[in-house]
Amino acid sequence: MSKSKQNLSILSINLGSGGAQKVISLLLKDLIKDYNVTLVLFHNTIHFPIPPEVNVVFLSEKDSERPFYLKVIDSIRFIFKYNRILKSEKINISISFLAFPNLINGIISSFNKSLKTIISERGFPSDNVTSKLSLYISKIFYPIFYNRCDKLFSNSIHINNDLKDNFGIKIPMEVIYNPIEIPEKTIIPTALYKENQPLEIITAGTLNTRKNQIMIIKALKEIENNDKLVILGDGHLKVFLTNEISKLQLEKQVFLKGEVKNVNEYLLESDCFVLSSFTEGFPNALLEAMAIGLPCISTNCLSGPLELLNENSYVNIESGDFFIGKFGLLINNNDHVGLSKALDYYRGNPDIRVKFSALSLERAKDYHLDSIYKKFNQFLIN
Repeated sequence: MSKSKQNLSILSINLGSGGAQKVISLLLKDLIKDYNVTLVLFHNTIHFPIPPEVNVVFLSEKDSERPFYLKVIDSIRFIFKYNRILKSEKINISISFLAFPNLINGIISSFNKSLKTIISERGFPSDNVTSKLSLYISKIFYPIFYNRCDKLFSNSIHINNDLKDNFGIKIPMEVIYNPIEIPEKTIIPTALYKENQPLEIITAGTLNTRKNQIMIIKALKEIENNDKLVILGDGHLKVFLTNEISKLQLEKQVFLKGEVKNVNEYLLESDCFVLSSFTEGFPNALLEAMAIGLPCISTNCLSGPLELLNENSYVNIESGDFFIGKFGLLINNNDHVGLSKALDYYRGNPDIRVKFSALSLERAKDYHLDSIYKKFNQFLIN
C-alpha cells in the first residue's frame, strides 16, 4: 500500500453482471493509479474483471438468496464488518453504489466524522422499487441516511431531480455519466448500406418486466417480415418469452442467446439496436451499442435515453409513432406499433442507418473512460 496515496474503499452488493457493477470495474482501472483501493462486496459474485492491485474483501461467503430474516441479520453484520474494515485499512474516502450500500454508508458516516462518504444512485428512485411499501420505506430512510453523507453522484440529471424533489435529498449532487471503453472493433457506417434486406436487430438486458423485451417481439409480429431479433441476457422471464415467441410463431426470427461474455461480437453482426425498457438509470447497453456504431432506437423512458439520443432536449412523441432525435430514434414506452414504424424507417432508408451509425460513434466519444474518470476524480478531490 502506497503511503503517498489516499486510501479509498468501494462498497457494493457484488460485482455481478449489472450496469453499476460494470461502472465500478471500469473506474477501478484508473482509481488504482491515484488511490490505494479496497473493494468491499456483500457477496462473492464476480462477473467483471478486477485489477490485481485492488484489495478485495467479501462481507459474506454465503449465497445472497437467503430467507428474509437472515438477510436482516446479515445487514446488521455488514454494517459492523464494514466499519471495522474502514478502520483497519485506514480508509479516507468511502464510496458506495446502489441503495442498500448507500444506506450503510450513511450509517457509517455517523461513526466516522473524518471519513468522506460518497454515495451513488444508479436507478430512477421513484420507479426503482418493488412495491409501494418499499417506496414508502425509501422515502423515510433516504432523507435520514443519504443526507448524512458528504455528497452524491448519479448517472442522470433526472435521477438527481427526483432525489431532490421527492426524497428530500439536500447534500451536493453531481451527474457523472457511465464510462465506456473504446471497442477494439467498430462498425464501418457505410457497411450498413443494404437495400431491400431484413434487419438484424439486437437488444441486451436482464429478462425482466422492466426491460420489456416482449415489446420488440410484438413489433416484429406487427411488421410481419423476415427481420431477425437477437436477445442477449437471462432472467426470470425467459420461459414466458420463449412461450410468447412460440405462440406468435416467431421461432425462426427471435433468438434468446442468454448471458454472454462476447457481447460486442453480437453487436458487430447487427444492423440496429433497440432498448425497450420502461425505466433506466443510465442504459449501458444503449451506450455500448452506440460505441460499436449501431443505429439505435430507444424508449423515451425515465432517465438516460433522452440524454444520450437527444442531448436531453424535450420531445413529444405521438402514440404509435417515433421521433427522430439528434443521435437516434425515440419511441414511447411499451409502444410496439411506434417501434415497428421506427424499424420500418431504418429498413427502408439505408442512408439513414449509415448516418446514425456515424452519429452513434461520435456521440459515444463523450463517454469514454478517460474523460469520465477525470470528472469523477475531480469530484472526489473537491
